[in-house]
Amino acid sequence: MIDWLVRDALVVDGTGAPGFVADVGVTAGRITAVDPGRRDVRAAGAHRTVDAAGRALTPGFIDLHAHSDVQILANPDHTAKVGQGVTLEVLGQDGLSLAPVDERTRDALRTQLAGWNGDPPGFAYDWDSVAGYLDRLDRGIACHAAYLVPQGTLRLLVVGPDDRPATPAEQARMADLLARGLREGALGMSSGLTYPPSMYADDAELAALLRVVAAHGGYYSPHTRSYGEGALEAYAEVLDLARATGCPLHLTHATMNFAPNAGRAGELLALVDAALDDGVDVTLDSYPYLPGSTTLSALLPSWAFSGGPDAALARLADPADRARIVHELEHVGTDGCHGCVADWDTIEVSGVQRPGLEDRVGRTIAAIARGEGRAPGDVFVDLLRADRLGTTILQHVGHEENVRAIMTHRAHCGGSDGILVGGRPHPRAWGTFPRYLARYVRELGLLTLEDCVHHLTGRPAARLRLAARGLVRPGYAADLVLLDPATIRDVATFDDPRRQAEGIDLVLVDGVAVLDDGARTSALPGRAVRRSADGAAR
Repeated sequence: MIDWLVRDALVVDGTGAPGFVADVGVTAGRITAVDPGRRDVRAAGAHRTVDAAGRALTPGFIDLHAHSDVQILANPDHTAKVGQGVTLEVLGQDGLSLAPVDERTRDALRTQLAGWNGDPPGFAYDWDSVAGYLDRLDRGIACHAAYLVPQGTLRLLVVGPDDRPATPAEQARMADLLARGLREGALGMSSGLTYPPSMYADDAELAALLRVVAAHGGYYSPHTRSYGEGALEAYAEVLDLARATGCPLHLTHATMNFAPNAGRAGELLALVDAALDDGVDVTLDSYPYLPGSTTLSALLPSWAFSGGPDAALARLADPADRARIVHELEHVGTDGCHGCVADWDTIEVSGVQRPGLEDRVGRTIAAIARGEGRAPGDVFVDLLRADRLGTTILQHVGHEENVRAIMTHRAHCGGSDGILVGGRPHPRAWGTFPRYLARYVRELGLLTLEDCVHHLTGRPAARLRLAARGLVRPGYAADLVLLDPATIRDVATFDDPRRQAEGIDLVLVDGVAVLDDGARTSALPGRAVRRSADGAAR
């Protein structure tokens, strides 16, 4: 007798091939049968039978860019992700996370990353290595999780928070720590090249680390140095690094934002196509929304954050530094703001950490300034100081034509870039994958159902080199989603972002239901997915 029998499902198997009606059997966490004849698997009998007529059975969705590093542990329900069909997410993004660390760097990162992770009261940060963090995930999480070694975290640990070149000895030490993290199971390395201290690394330093990643069968996932002014140059930089080092490259939250880049996605895709034609192993991901989201402190010029969070707060309190920061934001364009002059009407507060600041949430910096009769630059600085850099924002800087062009590219995958904390976080944390299937498949017909599912499952599984995951195929892990193609939709909005998607009936993680009849169960079958010695991820 098998554990699960899903009868008469439209199997959309993750390869991009046309869907077909079949019965699917699951036993002991594995897919044991995919039976288009719909006779053999039924004869075995099942502990649980699901009538799936009119619905699609797909592989579980793979979120290639997630910011759940702390929240997946502190709030194991994790309905934001499993409620939209995610069965695996990749953490350690944008060059900053909490492994490897020591006591000094852990405290600095908790402050710097509060806008991404929160800082849950009483939460035990009881690891210091990549292995320790992965072991912590293994204690029980809602979906599987993989990890990238964050290059900025390495730099903070070895070089410190200052804006200066790494010495040869420091480069060697970072390379050793990176190699250790990869041996312990990380799938690659991330960078956040508009975030300190990651942004202080030059190309020679990055290339030295990428050679280590390539030698261990991993991939590089950079947040590039610009998504605004200089975006194409920033993409070209990392593509050239991939060419020079032979390291596989994944362009995370790939987009062309801000006014200078309206309608220019084709120029980015031409760079990607040229690299693919040259034999570079490159993929990219995107989210199907126009606004971006980050921390308010990310807009600071790089010099203002040299020395770490305490140094940045001291500069924000110094009248001369404060004036210089505001002038650069409003008249020059900072590297933290992608080289663009800050448009305060596009910068909306989405979350704060300190009590008493909640009235800022849902309002732009410009609107707050108008309401208080103050200059927007003063509102910006004072909010950063009052919230000790913990403020999260939305940036309304995207372009629909760019979003559509990028998501149809042959190397495209899905990634939410979802931040789960704050009063009004970006709805992409709850709605990315259903939104692809509702808006861009059913409503607009930009992608077929089969092609879109391939973007969200089989293609990212190949990028991660997952062993027997990412397809509906006998012998593969039973990470599965049963959904209604006619009704699936995202219902999370910018005004009400924590709303579970509709049209998903069942989500299995290794054959265990984490969503059943549309409702979250109490199961925590997820675990860390680690890179093995042969380069595959298991």
